Amino acid sequence: MGLQALLGEAARTPAPEPQQAANRGGVREIELSRIRRNPNQPRIQFDEDALAELADSIRERGVLQPILLRPDGDSFMIIAGERRWRAAQRAQLHVIPAIVRDIDESTLAELALIENIQRADLNALEEAQGYRQLIERHGHTQDGVAKIVHKSRSHVANLLRLLELPEFVRQSLLRGDISMGHARAVASASDPTTLTREIIAKGLSVRQAEEEARRQKPRQTAAARSGSGNGSGTPDADLQALERQLGDMLGLKVQVVHKGQGGTVTLHYSSLDQLDMICQRLSGEPI
Repeated sequence: MGLQALLGEAARTPAPEPQQAANRGGVREIELSRIRRNPNQPRIQFDEDALAELADSIRERGVLQPILLRPDGDSFMIIAGERRWRAAQRAQLHVIPAIVRDIDESTLAELALIENIQRADLNALEEAQGYRQLIERHGHTQDGVAKIVHKSRSHVANLLRLLELPEFVRQSLLRGDISMGHARAVASASDPTTLTREIIAKGLSVRQAEEEARRQKPRQTAAARSGSGNGSGTPDADLQALERQLGDMLGLKVQVVHKGQGGTVTLHYSSLDQLDMICQRLSGEPI
């Protein structure tokens, strides 16, 4: 159901004790000192400049959207909204608007991941680590994870494969030195670490990285892969690279067919939830 089912349309109401209001609707003012972060939060890095901008906005206008918490003894744990909580601390607020829900550990992990993914706040490696948590700690299959986050199973599988890359490659992806497209290219190379260093040093594009990986290690031929074409039945490497890039962004299978001066872009979805996500992103509506 997503976060909206939890947040509801509650009006702001005060409540002094966490257990008394744990299952009630309504926005409360919670002391920042009584809130702690979720240790299983999938998001690892927070952009310092973006946090500073949000803190400035909070100083001027306050926190416009409440964070979501769950009771944790005499304090609270963040389910969604850690970035707002951090920015509120920088803005030197003493309280923050919040909604409290009594949620179990499995649901907590799912909501933390979903909230970040739907807001496009995670990089590829953080997203993959979140998927692995849902599989290893909470017993979900790859198909189950794909349904929870409204992504294709192939998208989930591709991200999970990033976790098998050498440490240097993973850290380069985490820092933003390489993109997910680069990471997928080096994953097929005989020496991913060396190729990653070459990508960073020479500023290689994803297409160039794929060509270098192909020289290092034989790969499945383009003709053997299903995918895009140029209208003549011959796969086009540039279109295939574009398909992968769009697929990585959307988490869906994308097919591009180019004919003459035009063509078609096809987005494949397997559920109405995925279709709804596509419509929201195309319309610019909040997810």
